[in-house]
Amino acid sequence: MIGALTVVVPARNEEELLPGCLEALDRAIRHPGVPDLPVLVTVVADSCTDSTAWIARRHGAQVVEVDGRNVGAARAVGSSHALLTASQIVPGLTPDRAWLAHTDADSQVPPDWIVRQLAFAVSGWHAVAGTVRVTDWTDHPQRTPAAFGRRYWHEDLNATWHPHIHGANLGVRGDAYRAVSGFQPLSVGEDRALVTALEAAGYRVGRTLHSPVATSARRNPRARGGFGDYLRGLDALAG
Repeated sequence: MIGALTVVVPARNEEELLPGCLEALDRAIRHPGVPDLPVLVTVVADSCTDSTAWIARRHGAQVVEVDGRNVGAARAVGSSHALLTASQIVPGLTPDRAWLAHTDADSQVPPDWIVRQLAFAVSGWHAVAGTVRVTDWTDHPQRTPAAFGRRYWHEDLNATWHPHIHGANLGVRGDAYRAVSGFQPLSVGEDRALVTALEAAGYRVGRTLHSPVATSARRNPRARGGFGDYLRGLDALAG
């Protein structure tokens, strides 16, 4: 039985998009399907020079400030802090009863996101990898959305499997997370590295097409080589 759920959000100079992220999380936390258990939000303000940390605190999130300019390290620090805080709030809480949900500051989770994360946890999965969607293609060529649709939502996808792994839509049980040493300090691909380590260690990683997270399609992504650059590559193909 899960005794606490924590949401970890790395952020670097995200004062423009973080409010939408936190408001969406608040709606998900208040969903009537969420059981009566502590749900904590931790924002890791990484090398921020704007009001990211202030905005997070104003929304009631816990804030950890770091200066690493590294999303993998930020997720790791946030996860450790979240697990520690959860154990202090829930006496006797063991890592196997703590669920670490992850999203990004430029993303907005759907209202049933936490409900579905917990459903995987209750069903005995050690982790779950979800998908993302883009709602605003303003900065991209007209044909890029169709190119994204063909490549991302391809015919091999089904109700129980897909190949995508995103830090914007990821969850993992505390004991499994710790057993594989958590997120590595990678500037990109830390989410995929975690899932690869979990599967190699024999942990069950679920995949879901339900509750995709709306994420930013901005052309100046924070992490080079990540989703933003993937979309820029589609721009070139779409022309």
